[in-house]
Amino acid sequence: MHVTFAGSPDRVEARLVPEAGYELDTFRIAGFPRRPSIELVRSLLVAASAPRACRRILRERRPDVVLGGGGFVAGPMVFAASTLRIPAALTESDAHFGLANRLAARFAQRIFLSYPIATRYAAKTRVVGRPIPERSRAVSQEEGRAIFELPRDGRVLGVFGALAGAKALNEFVVDTWGADGPAILHLTGRRDFELVRRRVSRDDYRVLAETERFGAAISACDLVLSRSGSTVWEIAAAGKPAILVPYPFATGDHQALNARHFVEAGGAIMVPELELDDVPELVRSLLDDAPRLARMGAAMLRAARPNAAGEIADELVALAAR
Repeated sequence: MHVTFAGSPDRVEARLVPEAGYELDTFRIAGFPRRPSIELVRSLLVAASAPRACRRILRERRPDVVLGGGGFVAGPMVFAASTLRIPAALTESDAHFGLANRLAARFAQRIFLSYPIATRYAAKTRVVGRPIPERSRAVSQEEGRAIFELPRDGRVLGVFGALAGAKALNEFVVDTWGADGPAILHLTGRRDFELVRRRVSRDDYRVLAETERFGAAISACDLVLSRSGSTVWEIAAAGKPAILVPYPFATGDHQALNARHFVEAGGAIMVPELELDDVPELVRSLLDDAPRLARMGAAMLRAARPNAAGEIADELVALAAR
């Protein structure tokens, strides 16, 4: 099977896809600002020309099936595929059906959901969870701690913000535990790395901007403190209890909806960003309560959907065969 990608030359895929060894075709597209503005007019003009560029890519690549990964980049490609009678599917990684997917859903034959979401396209949907990349597969805790040079004994708190950074959370954590506290593995994102690193004054507080061994990073920890974007599925797949702090300005408040799914499963506790002052005592009480950590970890494993990628791949092969 030959897989290629398409996306924007101005977004993270322009770096990540070639680094992963795949071919990337690019076309111009931009997200829609939520308020009337000159930027909105420009985005609409760019969007109007995107399907033509997508049809050119599809005619050159001649795929058997197209998969849209969600977001505004996917919409024009799924629409273009429908005009060329190429079967297409969409994925939605959050517990909120995004605007781009709502616009593209009518042109897709199948919609893969991470969470149960009410939608008018229910007949097309299948709840599979979110695919977990190979780098996020869990390893033993001993191996994870060795990789990141963490103490072999004692509790470790993992702090994971976002790829770009989560400034409020990052600053709070380093201000709280930068000089004293539990051993910490802190992935800051590139933007906040220096801000955090220069405030740490102890050896058992490891600070990294990012890592290609995210599964090992999660596995090294006893408890995770994190935003609740798509990485919640990787935390669940590793069976790690979590304190989730949703980004308060996420579209449709989808991070809170994501967090609630795992809270209801019994594996996570949600803390609003305005209540971060409650986190230190919550972390202390959880790290001191091994039976509770074990119960929450088991609940996360029950909520995980580790075979999501395989289910999507099998369905795409079936769509192509039709």
